[in-house]
Amino acid sequence: MGALLVATLSGCATSGPSPFPTGGAAYGVVPEKAVPDAAADTIRPGDRLAIRVFGEPELSADNYVVDARGYIQVPLLGEVIAMQQSPRALAVEIERRLQARYVKDASVTVSLMDRTQATFAVEGDVNQPGVYPAHPGSTLLSAMAMARSPTKSAQLSEVIVLRRINGERAGARFNLVDIRRGRAADPQILAGDTVVVTNAAIKSAWRDFLQSTPVFNIFYLIK
Repeated sequence: MGALLVATLSGCATSGPSPFPTGGAAYGVVPEKAVPDAAADTIRPGDRLAIRVFGEPELSADNYVVDARGYIQVPLLGEVIAMQQSPRALAVEIERRLQARYVKDASVTVSLMDRTQATFAVEGDVNQPGVYPAHPGSTLLSAMAMARSPTKSAQLSEVIVLRRINGERAGARFNLVDIRRGRAADPQILAGDTVVVTNAAIKSAWRDFLQSTPVFNIFYLIK
């Protein structure tokens, strides 16, 4: 899947209309500085949460684990998006949904019990692709340094950052040359991001890929 992803994104960049914004619009998806809800206590996939609903022991437990898509399963409510929310914000959302149909005057608390290591991934035409620790100061340039820089065949004008926002997958394209020369801002890389460095030599049409592999739409939100 990784090689297919890289080939597909490279094709988007070279011959077909890419769905991912570039230029100033790219920073609307992946900004230079993280928004406030990306603080240290923001919930991430793999985190284990304790949820207490006052007077409702069947809804209270210490083993709510955030799945890879960023959701938890709550009795009565089903899937609830937890990723990129603070514990307090998640408690308010659960309260709202319970009060709407099930529990009048619901009182909910959410606590972070176990924290997964914050990481991001770098794929494609870099010398050392892999998974790296994410820090508050992680940026696209520092991600490239961790991956030992792009290869000679990399297309530096089409470096793609994939990010899950509100449970949906989104992406943005950046020109690494402009960032290196100070002509464009260096976007912050967050835990859970995937950076894909495309290959300048790969030719593939985006529209043809969508027609042959419609399942791709499951993973990427095109805005």
